[in-house]
Amino acid sequence: MALIVQKYGGTSVGSTERIRNVAKRIARFRREGHKLVIVVSAMTGETNRLIGLAKEIQANPDPRELDVVVSTGEQVTIGLLAMALKEEGVNARSYTGGQVRILTDSAFTKARILNIDEKKILADLDEGQVVIVAGFQGVDEEGNITTLGRGGSDTTGVALAAALCADECQIYTDVDGVYTTDPRVVPEARKLDKITFEEMLEMASLGSKVLQIRSVEFAGKYKVKLRVLSSFQEEGEGTLITVEEDISMEQPIISGIAFSRDEAKLTVLGVPDRPGIAYQILGPIADANLDVDMIIQNVGRDGTTDFSFTVNRPEFEKAKAVLEKVKEHIGAREVIGDRSICKVSAVGVGMRSHPGVASKMFRVLAEEGINILMISTSEIKISVVINEKYLELAVRILHKAFDLDQID
Repeated sequence: MALIVQKYGGTSVGSTERIRNVAKRIARFRREGHKLVIVVSAMTGETNRLIGLAKEIQANPDPRELDVVVSTGEQVTIGLLAMALKEEGVNARSYTGGQVRILTDSAFTKARILNIDEKKILADLDEGQVVIVAGFQGVDEEGNITTLGRGGSDTTGVALAAALCADECQIYTDVDGVYTTDPRVVPEARKLDKITFEEMLEMASLGSKVLQIRSVEFAGKYKVKLRVLSSFQEEGEGTLITVEEDISMEQPIISGIAFSRDEAKLTVLGVPDRPGIAYQILGPIADANLDVDMIIQNVGRDGTTDFSFTVNRPEFEKAKAVLEKVKEHIGAREVIGDRSICKVSAVGVGMRSHPGVASKMFRVLAEEGINILMISTSEIKISVVINEKYLELAVRILHKAFDLDQID
């Protein structure tokens, strides 16, 4: 008898009919004898609706109160799914994140899970219950409701699987696995049977929307067996995300092309070229709870330099406001920004043993007249920032150049 944690995303539970279909799937697993913990998101569009309501009241909603509002979306889903399972003759019990004591820090709207008290869940499982837990949420030490940020239900699912030592964590979504790139951009994209945690972590951080990055981090850290499946298909093995590289066959050089449209670049011009200046710029950005990605500091001239970095586009205005204050403090000349950029990345553990990946990527883009604005590399990925108007062209030509659309 396996203990399985299943997570169903917003599209999977987007209507009462779909909730009934999910209940039928769960009932089949239960009849096979498995112990089941189910994590669900809010119904499609519900979180956006709730955020919209909050913004009608307060232009910049108070983070604590916003978490109180948006957490109700998942509370609706868990109750409806428990009812649907009872209609299928399955004993089920629903819990909010606070009720099962998913303890988080107090970073409202972006909280991180600190601990999970699994005793109540294990007791229910021993009684034959299917346990349904609201994703995306928890409580801090003071009992305040917190949320984990967009896609946080993935993290809830994987964290529960780790805490419960589950045999497998299955992420059900509207796609049937992880693809070499977004099939909506490249119809020739192929589904991957397996991908390493390392590659999936890069893909998630670089714009792949299949899994939230923190859920992959959790899975890799605690060795949770993770599988991505479609909630709209009865058959299929999905994509298995593994700890080890597949040594039974030659590893392809590149596993996928990831991209992100939600990018923006900020540049501080005329920065005094002295030790500690990077900290003086990025320290206040970190204090404002803003994530920074690529960073470039140009070679100093005449005692000054230019300092550029990228942020998520929705956080552009907030980051720019912080930099305007920093500019005055450090004596820089000007802060400028660009919201018409995107990031395209080639990811693959195979590039460790294959030199020349970067030069090939740059050559292919140059042949199409695509100018590279910023470059970032790691052991298994190369990312470039380019003008957003070239995004789909860049993804298509790189996907083809690295033989990702060939049929095995």
